Amino acid sequence: MTAREPAEMAQVAAETGAKKTHRTWDRVLVSSFLAGAYIAFGGLVAITVSSGLEPETWGTLPTLFMGAAFTLGLVLVLIAGSDLATGNMMLVPLSAMRGKIGAGDVVRNLTLVLLGNLIGALVVAYFLAVQTGVIGAPGASGSPGLTYDRLASLATAKASGESHWQVFLRGIGCNWLVCLAVWMSLAAKNVSGKILAIFFPIMAFVAMGFDHVVANMFFLPAAMFAGVPGIGWGDTLLNWLFAGLGNLVGAVVFVATSYWYLFLRDSPATPAAPATGRSEPAERA
Repeated sequence: MTAREPAEMAQVAAETGAKKTHRTWDRVLVSSFLAGAYIAFGGLVAITVSSGLEPETWGTLPTLFMGAAFTLGLVLVLIAGSDLATGNMMLVPLSAMRGKIGAGDVVRNLTLVLLGNLIGALVVAYFLAVQTGVIGAPGASGSPGLTYDRLASLATAKASGESHWQVFLRGIGCNWLVCLAVWMSLAAKNVSGKILAIFFPIMAFVAMGFDHVVANMFFLPAAMFAGVPGIGWGDTLLNWLFAGLGNLVGAVVFVATSYWYLFLRDSPATPAAPATGRSEPAERA
């Protein structure tokens, strides 16, 4: 399989980040709505497949199953093509470092994408997770009851079991890995290669319990919609704030700045080769 070298990936990433800011606001909002929904789908299948596995028997294996299933979300984002805030936190600032766009473009894009991601995640959480009965109510039996218990455990830990400092640090670790998945997907020129590049970093961050702001836009509201006690909007908003700040640091400092310094800082600004074939949507995402 042919693949891009890291220096070529850096050029493609900078071009991709610039393209993201050159679209109309409505297209960005629709694209980011889809990405929020896709991540929510990944979160829903992740809690479904890992429910009912008692830690006393299974140990930490449920987190591995959850991580493997959650990769669906980023696969949908990158292969189908949409705007995810955590990926844009790397691509758009990298383009700004390259001099292709300004700081205002970065702020506007990330703000609009976060809004679209939130709407998409909330729609899936309310209508497709809770209203469908996939996530049961308190005291439900069978698969919906097990899924409710799994969601309740996960959401409670995120809302009140982690300090703000822990959420911030977990956010850094999360988006360092997420952005590496996006970065490595740029190396591949076919769908199978992109999926393989995505799988391991995403599986790892979920298995380690790191915090992804868009995933938490699904987990925490879904828990509230399902009637999980002890979770309110105050704790949820604080979680999003600190997870989002950590995600931003992980993306900008550890991926965008690092690879800008290694491959773009001293190189002339040349346009990346245009994407062709089936790989184009993944490189737009």
